[in-house]
Amino acid sequence: MLEVERSTYYAHVNREQQARPATANSSGRPVPGLSYRQDGKTISDEQICEWVMELLAGEGASYGYRKLTVLLKRRYMLRINKKKVYRLCKRMDVLRPQRQLTIKYPKRMASNRVITGSNQLWETDIKYGWIHGEQRFFFLMSIIDVFDRAIITYHLGLTCEARHLVQITQEALMKRQLFDKTDKPVIRSDNGPPFISHRFEEVCERFKLTHERIPPKTPNKNAHIESFHSILEAE
Repeated sequence: MLEVERSTYYAHVNREQQARPATANSSGRPVPGLSYRQDGKTISDEQICEWVMELLAGEGASYGYRKLTVLLKRRYMLRINKKKVYRLCKRMDVLRPQRQLTIKYPKRMASNRVITGSNQLWETDIKYGWIHGEQRFFFLMSIIDVFDRAIITYHLGLTCEARHLVQITQEALMKRQLFDKTDKPVIRSDNGPPFISHRFEEVCERFKLTHERIPPKTPNKNAHIESFHSILEAE
């Protein structure tokens, strides 16, 4: 209505928040300290904490906050969500320990490299476009050689999954006759779903390829393939 750009408005809001004194409460609305039952009766957080402790001492001994939320709704007819139950369990220090995830393939961060020839550094990325009249998207996934700026191979289709990435990676190695070579190129990508998949990492390990990923919000580290896709879109 005021024709103010969204970025201008949020920049102004951020400046106001930064200018607030340190004692100001900027954590959002205050916690109400109560919940409601289905009949509209109010129940204090202290009573809910007692019920949680009773459930943990009985049938809910091995339950996490999500299952405790379901029990509270069924047994005490509470109108409560899992986020509040999580906050109360955290305050009482009764949260179950989180399982430790084992990383099968460690992440390699992209680093600056001096490229002196072809097949030293490849970059890959996904570009999507809109099909006019079909009301759906198509996907283009390309692999570019940073030195000679050639698109070695690409996938174009209505879906873009890890299996397509594996396919074009094998095609790129075949076109450049690198299967029996000792020195394989480094493949650089962002953190999209196909690039972080176990399927692709297994193929990189099998073919002795080094796969490195750029940090989030740093497309400049994948600039060559980003530039190609931008020019292709403009044309």
